Amino acid sequence: MIKVCKFGGTSMADGITMLRVRKIIESDAARRYIVVSAPGKRFSGDVKVTDLLYETYENVSLRGETGEAFDNICERFRGIVAELGLNMDIDGLLERTRREILEEATPDFCASRGEYLSACVMAQLLDVPFIDARDVVKFGADGRLDGERTYALLACALKGKKRAVVAGFYGEDVNGKVKTFSRGGSDVSGAIVARAAGAGLYENWTDVSGFLACDPRIVDNPLPIRAISYKELRELSYMGANVLHSESIFPVREADIPIRIKNTFRPEDEGTEIVPTSRYTYSGKRVTGIAGKKDFTVIFLEKSLMNAEIGFTYRVLEVFLKYGISFEHIPTGIDTMSFVIDASELKNGVLDEVCEQIRTTVHPDSLRVIHDIALIAVVGHGMARSVGTSARLFEAIARAGVNVRMIDQGSSELNIIVGVDNDSYERTIKAVYEEFFD
Repeated sequence: MIKVCKFGGTSMADGITMLRVRKIIESDAARRYIVVSAPGKRFSGDVKVTDLLYETYENVSLRGETGEAFDNICERFRGIVAELGLNMDIDGLLERTRREILEEATPDFCASRGEYLSACVMAQLLDVPFIDARDVVKFGADGRLDGERTYALLACALKGKKRAVVAGFYGEDVNGKVKTFSRGGSDVSGAIVARAAGAGLYENWTDVSGFLACDPRIVDNPLPIRAISYKELRELSYMGANVLHSESIFPVREADIPIRIKNTFRPEDEGTEIVPTSRYTYSGKRVTGIAGKKDFTVIFLEKSLMNAEIGFTYRVLEVFLKYGISFEHIPTGIDTMSFVIDASELKNGVLDEVCEQIRTTVHPDSLRVIHDIALIAVVGHGMARSVGTSARLFEAIARAGVNVRMIDQGSSELNIIVGVDNDSYERTIKAVYEEFFD
């Protein structure tokens, strides 16, 4: 079985940790293809290399020089190479990277250099080939991954190699320019490599031992999740459980490749296995996990006989399209409709403009705006199998003295989402966890 391993920023943070990574890789001959992130924080208050690279781009765009930020990056990589005792021309590599940043002068190219340099060093440490993601990960004219071309190029590049290191986070667009995924996108790169390699397992190595049933900053020592389906993962990741990039499951899900989340600093821990939904075995628990986000705005519309007015929803959505606004949920009633939107999308007077446009377009009887709403998702395949889950959920919330402002349940019965005031967010999470896990 081929295993593809992706190591995150904390696993690349310094030379000592990279030696730990080498030991993990060499302990299992099946761990053949390695994807790495840029070096992350070494300690509290430290700065991630990717953040320094974005600052470098600002220096280049404003003053035409890479500035102190890139000097700090150079110092960081020189230190890593020294700790590893590698005989490589790191100064030459860094100077060439500086020149290329000045020549390319785009934020994506600049941001990608952390993964590029990290992969170069890791390939040298393992004494295996380095594969530049620019050569094998391709984006289409629409800015999305060109999967067919990418998988073919990667499969060809990996063929015949016992081991290889691939830089994460970036690829190349149709114009031959470097393009990055969104932050955390090395998870996506790892999944792409796993799909192209025909891997039997995609291991994602980070600084935690898998997923927890809820946020440990809110609940002390929440239970670990040993197994979770792709669908459950998608719901929890989207709602803020950020161990894994929410888009990283798509390449491996299409090929039915399981994922295992592992801890670089505790490799003996079992971690969390993420399996295709078709292979998921019911654990006996109603709820697999709880996750949530704060700071949503709800636009509430009411209009008599709304259900009989053909095209009502379509016309409202056209307003959101005009302003480039995406929504999270649309709970509805017979004469009511609510649009739940991330508050960050409605800044700088946009909310007032959108509301006025909606009034002009569909003439609601009333339109109200509700601010500072938190959404909490309770997720689990077991909910559809168990009578009384909703009753237990809302009884627990009521006992905590929390008023539910919104309820939304998916047709698959995989999740129930409740909206509460921001101020009640932590209290609600604790109450739900105590009901289903304590």
